[in-house]
Amino acid sequence: MHYRTFGRTGLRISEIGYGAWGIGKSHWQGARDDESARALNRAVDLGLNFIDTALGYGQGHSEKLIGALLRERSETIHVATKIPPKNMQWPAHAGTPAEQTFPADHVIACTETSLRNLGVETIDVQQFHVWSDEWVGRGDWLKAVERLKRDGKIRFFGVSINDYEPDNALRLIETGVVDSVQVIYNIFEQAPEEKLLPACLKHNVGVIVRVALDEGGLTGQIRADTVFPEGDFRETYFRGERKREVEERTQKIVEDLEIKPDALAETALRFVLSHPAVSTVIPGMRSVRNVERNCAIGDGAGLPDAQRAKLTAHRWRRNFYRD
Repeated sequence: MHYRTFGRTGLRISEIGYGAWGIGKSHWQGARDDESARALNRAVDLGLNFIDTALGYGQGHSEKLIGALLRERSETIHVATKIPPKNMQWPAHAGTPAEQTFPADHVIACTETSLRNLGVETIDVQQFHVWSDEWVGRGDWLKAVERLKRDGKIRFFGVSINDYEPDNALRLIETGVVDSVQVIYNIFEQAPEEKLLPACLKHNVGVIVRVALDEGGLTGQIRADTVFPEGDFRETYFRGERKREVEERTQKIVEDLEIKPDALAETALRFVLSHPAVSTVIPGMRSVRNVERNCAIGDGAGLPDAQRAKLTAHRWRRNFYRD
């Protein structure tokens, strides 16, 4: 496993991280705690040392599974979690006051709950699960963050940027108060390359990339006739003609790069890791098989320049979460 420096935090984290939304069992169907435990342990065996979770993943269920892992393993494992907005609005709505989303007492109370779930005294990276640059200089959330750092409850502070709004954290980055950002970045969604990633390089802010595989769309496994388990959020994400659109677009990528269909997922992850601003990518992994396939990609090798250049043409502006 190859490791990268996580911005100005100085932490050395695995370039393949563990996205722990799916093991929380709140929106993804089919996860089993025993298999999740095996997958987590296998990831650590393979050198993975960064896990991203959230209090909102199964109302703390994901955090508790990770807490069990931390008690079992002696290796250093860095954990990032997230505080849900108090008003429970995903994404943050324009014009919503900071006092309604991350008041200081809410930030502190959620952090205390996550500390108990994880069974640790200090959280490596505490993040806000949504963000709006309108909150810079407003509300009392920053006082809470500073207090948590001072009290040793958290080491670093980050935000998870709203879906497909990469520029909605540029003001925050410029203030110097944020240590990391989490953003959607993949072959289809290349907008972060324009302003966000250069800003992170300039200010030495760590970058966690989520949805690098487009919720499965960039694995090559989504076809027009794909059927998802009842209740799985992908039923909505890939509704209507979206599965057909995804199949057609991924087929064009395969043809353009002259790769085999089963090499698409690796190509998608290496595309993300080829950008110098990226600290780690956190694909969701609910099985040992997925852990082994993804961790094998964390070898420090990016994507050949010729392939990366071709992928520029496959940018696709859309938002399957809202449209």
